[in-house]
Amino acid sequence: MKPIRFSNHARLQMNLRGASEEDVIAAIRMGKWKSAKMGKLQSKYRFDFNNEALTNQRFYKYKIVEPIFADEADEIVVITVKVYYSNEEVKQ
Repeated sequence: MKPIRFSNHARLQMNLRGASEEDVIAAIRMGKWKSAKMGKLQSKYRFDFNNEALTNQRFYKYKIVEPIFADEADEIVVITVKVYYSNEEVKQ
């Protein structure tokens, strides 16, 4: 399993948007990888949240973490991280 390294930009966005390193690592390891712009990859993972979001102090049931990353030969480099909050139930 490749190590995961975070760019400074990714760390800043995680801090602003309310995602932890553990959230991002889980999203990469457990989410489905898809192609992103400029040869990068993205994955998405939904976590139970049941808390107030840092961004607007509203209560949400779920937090969706979407890292954008490069799969390099010896490591995964996280470029940026998007975070979405939702109360919408997903039908299985």
